[in-house]
Amino acid sequence: MSTKRNNQRSKKKSPIPAIVVLLLIIIPSVFSAVNNQLDKDKPTSVADNDNNIIVHFLDVGQGDSEFIEFPDGKCMLIDAGTAEYSYTVTEAIEDYGYSTIDYVVATHPHADHIGGMSRIIESFDVGEIYMPKASTNTKTFENLLTAISDKGMSVNTAKAGVEIYSDSELKMEFLAPVSDSYEDLNNYSAVLKITYGSNSFLFTGDAENISENEMLLYDYSALSSDVLKVGHHGSDSSSTAEFLNAVQPEYAIISCGTGNSYGHPHSETMDRLNDIGAQVYRTDKQGTITVICDGNNGFDIQCEDK
Repeated sequence: MSTKRNNQRSKKKSPIPAIVVLLLIIIPSVFSAVNNQLDKDKPTSVADNDNNIIVHFLDVGQGDSEFIEFPDGKCMLIDAGTAEYSYTVTEAIEDYGYSTIDYVVATHPHADHIGGMSRIIESFDVGEIYMPKASTNTKTFENLLTAISDKGMSVNTAKAGVEIYSDSELKMEFLAPVSDSYEDLNNYSAVLKITYGSNSFLFTGDAENISENEMLLYDYSALSSDVLKVGHHGSDSSSTAEFLNAVQPEYAIISCGTGNSYGHPHSETMDRLNDIGAQVYRTDKQGTITVICDGNNGFDIQCEDK
């Protein structure tokens, strides 16, 4: 018995094969590299906001959709493109790290702006919803109202003078619609200005020259903004010279579809934007466009490859 135990103790342990040692060294490095690449490929999200406001002008073809991340961790969705892009918008919001949307703005009841909105309402917890007092007899609009009703939610009226939020650093206020009634649904568009520190964004939906002229008379000085979401996909029915002179945007973002049948953006609008020296970005050319700012030190603009 004693001899057997001594023999067992005297046996040398088998050396770990060199290939196993090599794998133990390589595998963690591989996983680290993969994780680093995944982190690099992930969209900017709430987890690394760093007190910035982050505005994603989503590529939803011939439509509009903007997702906004605020420094306090809250977020907003303005429009949701057509129904066929509802999954695109949903997946983008989830990728940015959100399961709740604090503020939803449906600018006006056209399908290229609210087509994907019913799915958004169904898929996320939603805080507040803002819409202008405009309606239309379409299945798309009916679906949106049904989704809102099924969630037991009420709609806040979007109109000039309504503030969504305001503190010493951040302010969100509607500049339009100014009037109560229009012949064209586009002019009901809820126009929202977001100011963060010394920087500001103006989101105009499909507001056309009638609404623009009303805003000029309502509060000319309030229109001045660094970043303009160009009205009506760059149509020449919007972005009058007078309106652009009041806004004086450094950057102009146009949301439109590649080779769209409307010819958006129109050359007249592009000329007017060039005349005021705005730097133009287009979702049909550059995909989703992300604008980041800390409220004081300018803008970081990132475009996806398309």
